[in-house]
Amino acid sequence: MLDANELESRETTTYGMMRRQAEPGTVYLVGAGPGDPDLITVRGLDLLGVADVVVYDRLIHPALLERSHPAAERIYVGKESGDHTCSQEEINHILIDQARLGRSVVRLKGGDPFVYGRGGEECLALAAAGIPFHVVPGITSSISAPSAAGIPVTHRGVSSSFTVVTGHSCRRGEDPDWTALARAGTLIVLMGLRRLPAITEQLIASGMDPSTPAAVVASATTRDQTTVVGDLRTIGIRSRRLDPPATVIIGEVVSLRPWIAWFDEQPSSEFDLFGHHHPVRALAS
Repeated sequence: MLDANELESRETTTYGMMRRQAEPGTVYLVGAGPGDPDLITVRGLDLLGVADVVVYDRLIHPALLERSHPAAERIYVGKESGDHTCSQEEINHILIDQARLGRSVVRLKGGDPFVYGRGGEECLALAAAGIPFHVVPGITSSISAPSAAGIPVTHRGVSSSFTVVTGHSCRRGEDPDWTALARAGTLIVLMGLRRLPAITEQLIASGMDPSTPAAVVASATTRDQTTVVGDLRTIGIRSRRLDPPATVIIGEVVSLRPWIAWFDEQPSSEFDLFGHHHPVRALAS
């Protein structure tokens, strides 16, 4: 709960200066975060509680929908592989039509609207239709799923960068540049669980060391979170019983998990891979 001083300070920020009451005829693209309903932003929760219409995806936690206004209309437009309730074009039309009726609309999307959430496509459609919109960023699973599994995507002395890629084929059917990805510091693959054996095969063929540590985190930040660890050769087999949503992490940072894991097990405080005490300091030196 924000106290009076915190509420006053919010009014001086860019988002705080916007009216907390949702504007009629406006669409708000709100990132709901990676799964745990507590991880939505304060701004997103504010809007959810006052919007006339909530257009939501498949992975939205039921507890978030319960925080919408009691009189709000809820419209489900969820998608999963091979089963789309609505096409993207139909979703665009729903947003435009609801806004033209003078309603305030929250488009509630898992993660962040602009990280493989097609938020950009929806904004372009709204702009072309002359509909005002705002974007409320959300916590993307590309960083929160590794974090919940005790895997930092960057770590001094281990990895200075990370790359996020979709496991789905590109819109035009173009595959990623596997040779470039094989040289990435830490590789994060979203929506790639079903294609993981093919992805790892491509990476190995493109020069990535088959013994590179890898992990898959399913249902991250929820009570059903499950983490499977292996290497590039084995992770596709070890994770075959997991179900989406899942995030794949490939890189040496996965080796830090035994000491940093906090969500589903107690971290180890003994010795690192090199026999040193205080593993984080040893690896960072």
